[in-house]
Amino acid sequence: MTSDTTPSVTEATLTDIATNGIWGPGHSVSQAVVDVSQALLASLQGQEGVELPPELSELVAEVQRIATVALPRITANDGVRLSAFSIKLKDGAPHPVVIVPAGWNPYGWLPFLHAYLKLAQRGYHVLAYSPRGIGIKGWLSTSEGFVDVAGPNDWADGSSVIDYVQEALDPSRIGFLGESYGSGISQLVAANDPAGRVSAVVALSTWGNLATSLYNNGTRHLAAVQALIDFTGGPLEEKFDEETQRLLKNFLNGRDLDEVVEWGTERSPEAHVDRTNAQGIPTFLSNTWHETLFPVNPVLDLFERLTVPKRLNLWIGDHGAPEGPGLAGLVTGLPFPGLAVPTREAYEWLDHFLLGADNDVPNWTPVNSQSMFTYQTVAIPGGTKLITVPARRETYASWDEVTTGSEAWYLTGADGTGDGKLTDKPTVGWSREFEAGALTSSVAGELLKTGQQEWFGNPRSYEPANFERGQLLVWSTEPLTGSGEVARRIRGAATVRLTVRSSTDAATVIAYLYDVAPDGTARIITHEPLTVTGLTPNVNTTAGWTLQAASYDLPTGHRLALVVNSRDPLYSYAGSDLPALTTTTVSSVSGSEARLELPLG
Repeated sequence: MTSDTTPSVTEATLTDIATNGIWGPGHSVSQAVVDVSQALLASLQGQEGVELPPELSELVAEVQRIATVALPRITANDGVRLSAFSIKLKDGAPHPVVIVPAGWNPYGWLPFLHAYLKLAQRGYHVLAYSPRGIGIKGWLSTSEGFVDVAGPNDWADGSSVIDYVQEALDPSRIGFLGESYGSGISQLVAANDPAGRVSAVVALSTWGNLATSLYNNGTRHLAAVQALIDFTGGPLEEKFDEETQRLLKNFLNGRDLDEVVEWGTERSPEAHVDRTNAQGIPTFLSNTWHETLFPVNPVLDLFERLTVPKRLNLWIGDHGAPEGPGLAGLVTGLPFPGLAVPTREAYEWLDHFLLGADNDVPNWTPVNSQSMFTYQTVAIPGGTKLITVPARRETYASWDEVTTGSEAWYLTGADGTGDGKLTDKPTVGWSREFEAGALTSSVAGELLKTGQQEWFGNPRSYEPANFERGQLLVWSTEPLTGSGEVARRIRGAATVRLTVRSSTDAATVIAYLYDVAPDGTARIITHEPLTVTGLTPNVNTTAGWTLQAASYDLPTGHRLALVVNSRDPLYSYAGSDLPALTTTTVSSVSGSEARLELPLG
């Protein structure tokens, strides 16, 4: 793309993708992913001496035999030129097209070139493009213009792309497949195309409401937004127009957030769901339990509002982890069973609604949910584990069916250990305090990375005994029993209610729910921050909030632990402008007893 040197791709390159995923250092696409795509492109263009594993060489040869490849520039309504990659099947028969808006990454459409070849192999024309503004300056896969963050310019660009493919490829039907940024654009283009030309959508690692994904419960998701700003392929001042720069800077600085919410809401598929429903667009969504860019709850809200043929896949892990390897370069001989399923099911959805394939899609239940961390693993060299049996998946007719009951756990004051208990009876009249403003060992995980490791069988292990008691509070149950090996089937979104007071006029409290094993190690189940402002210092306020949904089997003999602190690297903190630590006090008052409501299924 930028040099005369084409990378060599070996089995080791593909093994890297299949065992480590698509995210590399610094929250960027891994070098292995970029190398595979660059080598595939060079080979497709007829470059001699490109080193590829046999399976990829055969894929290139087949696509060269059945199709022609082009690198068009598509002109948008306002003259901005979009970089694109197209595959046109040349048998003269009618074929549908799959349009793939690229995800938010510096390389535009390039990283998932393997997926475009696999789609052609299945009988599709393909048109992948980089949304405006995305990409590194000078790269072939970079589009002109400013990033519109899935705004009206992107919707119009999608319709311009449809105009182009109708003329250049003459498709029988039109579908969209997007991952991450491309998934939101796919839904929004389909809903807003003036001619209603989209017959199916696949939206992987998608969002439901951009506003609540990035700012919810009074808390800004700073790490996510900063990563997105850093991940466009250039500096903020070059990649966004002045108005968007102002909005993003306001977000980072906590100013004029109502305007930011309005901006994000316009870019939310949920805000356009009535148009999607009116057109009857079959829509396939996927998300992950520990998603750090686009949390799962807004996606669940969107899914429940859809009245079209629909599918929701919920996976272990974080953004892009389940489908990434399948899109980037997964070949035969998978590192663990089930690795190819997320991408395969996405393709099967398109096959049914675009190719008219008589497959099992009409018999699918709408919701398919994978339970953390029910896979079986073996230890491998390097100190990690390899999945040998995939995690269990459960099917439901709707998200509402997932939770069938609940269990209230009440928080107590500190006991002789210094921690509180979770009990089945309300307690009042106690208070516990901690220093707010310090980072602790209780964290949701590193953006993108921790959840990617979960997907590959290596969930993070925590040690609650070493949590910094001066800067957080802990409550836990006794070891729990149940029927068989499972003490509690946690299914759905837990809620927390606390009475809080602060030594200042605002407080951030973050609730984490852990599974604590008999040996004292723990795994995180879910979490969610809350920021309350406008407080009167040292005066109580009762607050309740909903944690991110989860599907988790708590084993018999394990304890459930609730941890509350004030800071997490992912989020804003109410006291960030204060020179010193503050004090947050948690208590339980009559009529609003401190409580954890646990969803069961």
